[in-house]
Amino acid sequence: MTTHDAAPVPEVRARPFAHRAHRWRTAVVMIIGLVVVVIGAGVLWVFHESSSSGPPGRQVIVTVRPGTGTGQFASMLVSDRIIGSALAYRIWNLVDGVTIQPGRYALRRNSSFGAVDGIVGNGPNVFSLVVPPGFTVSELARRVGQLPGHDAGHFATVAASGTVRSQFGPTGSHDLEGLLAPGTYTVMPGETDTQLLTQMVDRFDTTADALGLVAGAGRLGLTPYQVVIAASIVEKEGVIQQNLGPVARVILNRLADNMPLQMNATVLYAEGRDGGAFTSSDLTLQSPYNSYLNKGLTPTPISFPSEAALAAAINPPPGSWLYFVVVAADGTEAFSSTYAGQLANEALAARRGVP
Repeated sequence: MTTHDAAPVPEVRARPFAHRAHRWRTAVVMIIGLVVVVIGAGVLWVFHESSSSGPPGRQVIVTVRPGTGTGQFASMLVSDRIIGSALAYRIWNLVDGVTIQPGRYALRRNSSFGAVDGIVGNGPNVFSLVVPPGFTVSELARRVGQLPGHDAGHFATVAASGTVRSQFGPTGSHDLEGLLAPGTYTVMPGETDTQLLTQMVDRFDTTADALGLVAGAGRLGLTPYQVVIAASIVEKEGVIQQNLGPVARVILNRLADNMPLQMNATVLYAEGRDGGAFTSSDLTLQSPYNSYLNKGLTPTPISFPSEAALAAAINPPPGSWLYFVVVAADGTEAFSSTYAGQLANEALAARRGVP
């Protein structure tokens, strides 16, 4: 009997492609899982950083220049310790971004991202108020009324109420004309008109004390308030620095000689004007501020004097001048002790074409 070898059983081998596909799917799942974990951790980190790190700290002012981007703004916030992470804030603002307008912002340290955006999203909340020398209360009220949250009429009412007073104001008077210091003031969010006026009065009183107003007034035989009145007229009539001292001396000499001051600025104040044409009809205005018709100082100051004008009124230079007139386009004034000298100076001004 013939025997045959059994047919060989074919060897079953794993398919290389199937193994590779399995490994690839496993790797993809692991990568996706890792990405999800990383993203989740990142989201949790951003939300953690977006919360305040403690109770709100002191208020600081952040100035945003034109062209400032979110990244630069975030770095400023970190530098001022308002937030803890610039990167987290930038990521946060990819979703919940606000437009950053140029200006100044009052923000508190240890703020949440939401608190920062709530303020920044409404635009700047810190403003500069510039009060020029020579301004009046009414002019100031109009300027304050241009600030968000303020009203010109309310400011004027508070200024006249007596709520805020200067130590140099006369007894019984609520008038702050001339008793508010010119300069630049920072107006913070929520700051009231009373607080703003208090700053201005305090700055004036501090300046007047430093200049020796009380002692200077005593030497001149005037009250401190009278010196302030004189300084306010000096501010309006002196035009430029070099004229202030001589103008102050003219005022004192005219007072001593019982002469009317004859200062145009006092009449213009009564008319509610600041400069402009001055005609013969203005001279007849019936007002205690018309220093052509009335002798002595005006009842109140007519402007906020600068520190230089106040210093000139407290310590005027010696001289016998009684007259002055502008003789040059730059505001230079010529002074004389006689009316003949005044006429000569007026002729000089006319030749030079000075109005």
